[in-house]
Order: sequence, then C-alpha cells, then structure tokens
Amino acid sequence: MGYKKVETYDEAAINSLKDSYRGIITAIGEDPEREGLQKTPERMAKAMQFLTQGYELDAKAILDSAKFAEDYNEMVIVKDIELYSMCEHHLLPFFGKAHIAYIPNGYITGLSKLARVVDTFARRLQVQERLTHQILDVIQETLNPLGVGVVIEAQHLCMMMRGVQKQNSVTTTSAFSGQFMKNETRSEFLRLIAADLS
Repeated sequence: MGYKKVETYDEAAINSLKDSYRGIITAIGEDPEREGLQKTPERMAKAMQFLTQGYELDAKAILDSAKFAEDYNEMVIVKDIELYSMCEHHLLPFFGKAHIAYIPNGYITGLSKLARVVDTFARRLQVQERLTHQILDVIQETLNPLGVGVVIEAQHLCMMMRGVQKQNSVTTTSAFSGQFMKNETRSEFLRLIAADLS
C-alpha cells in the first residue's frame, strides 16, 4: 500500500479564491501562465482555506466534547501552545505561544481541547487582542470555572517584513477573569508560565 494524501476543500470557495489569486498575480506584474506560477492560484486558495478553517469550528462544542465532572479546584495550566494566525489588517501571519490557566469549579476539560480552542480562534482573520479574549470567554462560558487566565506572546510579520521592520519585537496580550483578577493568583500564573520546571 502506498501513501495517499487525502484533503477536503470547499470546491466553490477554492474556485473563487483561485480566480482572485490569479488576478492578484497579474496585478503585481507577473505572468500566471509562467511555469512556476501555473498552479500557484490553486495552492494559495487551498492554503487560505486551511489557514481560515477556524470559521467552520465551534470552540464551545470542542470543550463540551470532553467535559468531565471532577472535584479539583487548583490551577490547571497548559502553556506554550503554538499558534499561527493571520493579521486581518495585512493578511500576513502572526505566530507565537498561548498560555492558558483555569481553576475548575466542578468540571475539567481534556487538556488537548484547550489547544484546539486556540486553533479554532487562531485559524481566522484576527487581531491578537481579540484572540486573547475569545479564548478566555469560551472557557469561562463553557466550563464556568472559578477563573481563567490567558496570555499570548506573538511575533507579527506585518511589523517584521513591512512597515517598521522590527525583527525582534514580541507582542504580549493578556486577559483574566474571576480568581485571576486577584493579584496573588495572577502572579502565580505568570510566574509558572515563565518558569522552566524541567
């Protein structure tokens, strides 16, 4: 048995995107019939559909699919969750890490579901500030924990490749609810995500 790659796409969307990208290639002065560019509109269309698949996902349903009653009320942290998103202002990528903590209030969720929630919102046209709050809000609404903390650190190609061209800048955003509004709890979370526990 050989290897077979299986991908599924919305064909109507792919065709529309292909036409648009073909127009963009022409508008910047290139020849879409040149050998290296002949399949580029289709590749770009499929890439964009992949990079924006979060619109088809339901973060609340993801958390509900692995929601378990559990008598645990200490902080749960999943840190260094890789994220890749697209800046809605320039359609250039930003990428980095998300750190999430919550304090259960009768329910926990599968740890991988927190990473899937990050992907659900990151795989959309975004700004980092909104992304941070969307992650917090859905965890708060779905699990009703005693509190949630979210910190995102990311680098933005719209700042690195164009504009001010600052190669080493990192943008940090945070959002907190419930117990994380208390300085002691918030400080513990921030200390733990900065620590190397290995």
